[in-house]
Amino acid sequence: MGFRQGAVLASCSFFLGVLFICFFVDYRILHQELTEEIIEDGFQFYATFFNAPPAIKAVLHGFMGVGILGLVAKLHKYDESAIFFDGSSLAGYLFAIAVYLAVTVPSLRTVVTPVDIDTRADRIEALRILSAGNTIMMVVLGAILVLQGGQEYARRAECWER
Repeated sequence: MGFRQGAVLASCSFFLGVLFICFFVDYRILHQELTEEIIEDGFQFYATFFNAPPAIKAVLHGFMGVGILGLVAKLHKYDESAIFFDGSSLAGYLFAIAVYLAVTVPSLRTVVTPVDIDTRADRIEALRILSAGNTIMMVVLGAILVLQGGQEYARRAECWER
């Protein structure tokens, strides 16, 4: 495993770890009947997450960049394996970032810092959307890890045949 693949695996694993922590709250929001306790737990959890120090947000966004750079560097090799595995991984990674930017950030803002026109029902709906977006990102990042594992398996199988 080289540096490029390590960068991809590290960034995906880091984000899966962050999303797994969120999943303890997300599961209750998505798959259990909503009670006041679950809603308040979600509001409190995501308020803590949103109000984290800037250094934590910088690490989070820095790892996003490391993942993209790793995938682009792997794709630069441009052989059949890179086109199928790394191209698909890059598309999935960009999709996960798009979900983060289009769903997670606005939903977090609605939950934590609502504007005057946002009702409590709007905040609860944003909490549910945020949880669904996190689940989608977990599935996509898991698929990227599977693709990277499949690429390594294919490379080793090709070496065994020679």
